[in-house]
Amino acid sequence: MPLIKIHKNGEVFEGEVQPNTNLVVRAGIRQFPYPHLSYGCGMGKCAKCMCKVISGGEALPEPNWKEKKMLGTRLEQGYRLACQLWVEEDLELAQESATAAASPKPAGSTTAP
Repeated sequence: MPLIKIHKNGEVFEGEVQPNTNLVVRAGIRQFPYPHLSYGCGMGKCAKCMCKVISGGEALPEPNWKEKKMLGTRLEQGYRLACQLWVEEDLELAQESATAAASPKPAGSTTAP
């Protein structure tokens, strides 16, 4: 069974999950990684579940169009949306607290001065 480690607020939380598991779905039904994973819509539209992959990224599927749209260049920095990942292997993630994380801007978006 895949071992999941989540780094958040200076702590590390870990637990095992069944193969082919979505971490946001599990958190939504109050199973690990709940309450250690921040998430919102679960559909790749809000990016509240954005995490930086520390290790295990090579076993993840390629980013889908939702991740590309929401994360843009952050994908190159190792960020992924947990709601879009189906975990098959061990995975180590880091997630900033909601107050510390800057909201990602969808690719191609701009902000008015």
